[in-house]
Amino acid sequence: MDTYLVTGAAGFIAYRVCEMLLARGDRVIGIDNFCEDYDLAVKHWRVAQLSQFDSFTLHHGNVADMAAVQQAVGEHDIKAVINLAARAGVRASVIDPWDFVQTNMVGTLNLLEICREKGIKKFVLASTSSAYGANVPTPTTENADSSRPLQPYAASKIGAEAMCHAYHFLHGIDVTIFRYFTVYGPAGRPNQAMFRFVQWIAEDQPVILYGDGEQTRGFTYLDDIARGTIAGLKPLGFELINLGGHEVISVNALIQMMEEKIGKKANIIRKQAHPADMLTNQADVSKAKSLLDWQAETSLSDGVQALIDWYYVERDWAKQVKTL
Repeated sequence: MDTYLVTGAAGFIAYRVCEMLLARGDRVIGIDNFCEDYDLAVKHWRVAQLSQFDSFTLHHGNVADMAAVQQAVGEHDIKAVINLAARAGVRASVIDPWDFVQTNMVGTLNLLEICREKGIKKFVLASTSSAYGANVPTPTTENADSSRPLQPYAASKIGAEAMCHAYHFLHGIDVTIFRYFTVYGPAGRPNQAMFRFVQWIAEDQPVILYGDGEQTRGFTYLDDIARGTIAGLKPLGFELINLGGHEVISVNALIQMMEEKIGKKANIIRKQAHPADMLTNQADVSKAKSLLDWQAETSLSDGVQALIDWYYVERDWAKQVKTL
């Protein structure tokens, strides 16, 4: 039985990574500060799923607090650190960039220092497709320019990536960095479109749409992302890998798909586009295929249906989740 430290364990991608590790027989030490960046009911639901495993331990703490990280690690023989703790969201980072720097940059530094001190040889970092900024070719390869981030969120993640390389170079830590493209699925972040749209349409609430709806995203289902993240635990030296974004759809077409599956019409209220939002994203994932033998397996139609099915099973509480 191997032991992994997974940060942000109550988070969307992290909880599913934890669940998959636990299901295969590993031990997981989780840490999360239960940041109130969105409704905590969703985070508590995720942790409830993980708490069914005896081999899961959760520590309440912030990765930006070195003492909290040290307490979580304790005397455990950690095989790898999977750093999925993050302040995410392009718009929120414009309002409070300091919090993003603390979690995404200082938190990453603390975890890298723990790896150096404890001799932990493997480090996985969650980064973002937002790092690519504007006017990059699509599908976007890892070689696309990421020197001009458009928001503090992206800038903080690029800073974390750079620190990872420094620790790889100086201390020989094996690092895999994943730039995730748009991820969706059951128990997703309620401040993202997928959760919001399902709830709003199902509950006959106004669907707030920023821009004309012709902006596109490359979506990838949660299980595919979690599986790829775990594949990144293999020794790779230092690699930056795109993960996700394989099936592209406009926001208008996504809403139409949900209307058909839910059986209700969306009451759309259009608002001005936010300048921090990207108009499109789509990943070139050939590197993930080459290095990890990874490719997405869940179609957008099936994944959206799974999200809707989950919502209706959990509807008693999910309909009360705050999405704005």
